[in-house]
Amino acid sequence: MLDVRRRHFITLLGGAAAWPLAASAQQPERMRRVGVLLGYAEGDREAQRRIVAFQQSLLGLGWTDGGNVHVDYRFVAGDLNRLRTYAAEIVSLAPDAIVAESTPVASVVQTETHSIPIVFVLIADPVAQGLVQSLAQPGGNMTGFAGTEPAMGGKLLELLKEIAPSVKRVAILFNPETAPYVAKYLSVINAVSASIAVDAIAIAIKDATDIEHAIESFALESNGGLLFPGDITTIVHSELIVALGTKHRLPAIYTYSFWTARGGLMSYGFDPVDLYRRAASYVDRILRGEKPADLPVQFPTTFELVINLKTAKALGLDVPPTLLARADEVIE
Repeated sequence: MLDVRRRHFITLLGGAAAWPLAASAQQPERMRRVGVLLGYAEGDREAQRRIVAFQQSLLGLGWTDGGNVHVDYRFVAGDLNRLRTYAAEIVSLAPDAIVAESTPVASVVQTETHSIPIVFVLIADPVAQGLVQSLAQPGGNMTGFAGTEPAMGGKLLELLKEIAPSVKRVAILFNPETAPYVAKYLSVINAVSASIAVDAIAIAIKDATDIEHAIESFALESNGGLLFPGDITTIVHSELIVALGTKHRLPAIYTYSFWTARGGLMSYGFDPVDLYRRAASYVDRILRGEKPADLPVQFPTTFELVINLKTAKALGLDVPPTLLARADEVIE
């Protein structure tokens, strides 16, 4: 009887020791957290497109917002003061990863944390901006998806001249605080402008008032055109810019296709929404244990030329058939 009881006690003891292990194994994985800072206003259609693409890509990788991951979004809307506030706020939430859109956003977030992994999107020249040590081996806590090279500025100018041959003066509008990389674009643009007999004029702006004044003053002389490199400030005021360009009959070229969807004449560049899909793959790898320092910086792989034929007709432009044939999309 004693042996039986002893064996029974040992069995119970062994089972009790296993209970915590079994209970632990059945506990769900902790909720992960991701912060996303966008340069747009919250209600902007383009911002929503990027969020949807990011969430869908995360879902395809096994992460459900509100299920096993919680995503906090903040919208800077081109306001640098708001950017500093939101960057500090996101970092204070102690997320497992942060997605930072644009050079100024990534730069400010970098000053807030050197430990939380950061995946940037739409960055121009991340090495020169001091965000990573190299493209292949970023080092530190940042990596991500860069934007276009400075050579794109020359390509944009050539395309504008092709669709509007009468253009002899081109204004390049940008905010030096939100698009510091444009200086490199300008060096390329100036080199190209000399070869196609176009006077390239850089105009620094800060807000909607500056933009309106700059375009109206520029339009006082004939044969003008506009060129917009990627910049949070001009993107936030895209509808105003398109309206002013139409009002003053100024042919304009942009870097993103959503400008042409809003009535802009022509755009040439990559699709930022695609970079958000790809950014989700880096967030996934980080949440599963990989380090940003080991994930190489990637660049856009496809570019698209979009022409708004309706706007071209309103401006009195006859789009060359060869240019139409090269377009990836024509809006009529």
